[in-house]
Amino acid sequence: MGLLLPLVLCTLAACCTARSFPLLTNRPLYFLPRACNDSDVLATADSALQDINKDRKDGYVLSLNRVRDVREHRQGGPGSVFYLTLDVLETDCHVLSRKAWRDCKVRLLHESVYGECKVIFYINYPKRVLYLPAYNCTLRPVARRKIGFMCPDCPSPTDLSNPRVLKAVHESLAKFNNESTSKQYSFVKVTRASSQWVVGPANFVEYLIKESPCTKSQASSCALQPLDSEPVGLCQGSLTESALKKYVSVTCVFFESQAPTTRGETSTASQGPENFPKVEKAQEKNAEPTLSPSRAVPRGSVQYLPELDDEEPEDPQANGTAEAFPVQLDLTTNPQGETLNVSFLFLDPMSENPVVLPFPKKEHHSAACPGPAQQANPLVLPP
Repeated sequence: MGLLLPLVLCTLAACCTARSFPLLTNRPLYFLPRACNDSDVLATADSALQDINKDRKDGYVLSLNRVRDVREHRQGGPGSVFYLTLDVLETDCHVLSRKAWRDCKVRLLHESVYGECKVIFYINYPKRVLYLPAYNCTLRPVARRKIGFMCPDCPSPTDLSNPRVLKAVHESLAKFNNESTSKQYSFVKVTRASSQWVVGPANFVEYLIKESPCTKSQASSCALQPLDSEPVGLCQGSLTESALKKYVSVTCVFFESQAPTTRGETSTASQGPENFPKVEKAQEKNAEPTLSPSRAVPRGSVQYLPELDDEEPEDPQANGTAEAFPVQLDLTTNPQGETLNVSFLFLDPMSENPVVLPFPKKEHHSAACPGPAQQANPLVLPP
């Protein structure tokens, strides 16, 4: 009896302890702060950014400048949900090129577009699953007022519909088609434009092109309408006009063929760092819990805002607390979280369905964040 009483008391204490911690409690207890420069955090950010770029259909590939903040929410099983805030820079590669961001060059300072992305990313290491359910990004061009102090003669952004811009497009594309040995190409849309005074007005343009149904030998007599085809390349052209002469230049980079893979709809769920094994997607289940994406496709968007004007407002009473990069990302607003159905990512029926919480607030960030920046110039770092 003397031994039985302590055993009963210990059992009751264990039960009470177990009941005192429900499955979901206040968020701060479940977010594990991580160092922004940890190798697995950087690998997760790399994989997430690859999937963001792959999901987009317009704009330029984003590169990782630094991990600004990271929180990990470990699940009951072996998986974790990461909540990442990434500082990003635009590169010179169009997203349709499908190039990895590490293979692209960030733009020169006077052309820079920078911003912030919030990312929710799920990882299950034993099952070799990487999945990006949601992201949102906000981008801005670097402030022209500040660039003007450093480089007053640098090219300045120009309205894409400016007649001089369209003239530069058509004359540079005509030059490219004239120098082509067989195929001809037609204009799709302008993606960037800038101007500068050299020996006269100079306009620099970037634009998408698609293949024309007419060959070079048919150029003068072809009456076919352009095919409704996808863009096949990105051209950089320039037109400089002086009083005596006109200078035209053009270079075009063609995108790699986007042949479908044998895995079907697996890209978002399976892509990861080179040292992380890739995983094939299982057949989708019919069950549809609270948060249930129909396919392994992330929900996300990239918004472009005007350059950040940090001058003092004329009205001293004006509210100056507006967020410079208002990136919002909430798959749920329930403070207790909601279950995300990821059963379609697993081959076996005993899959883990992680709990997703509202995106953590900035005031809870880790002391080991932000991480070091690839481009540390304050002009391209969100405040």
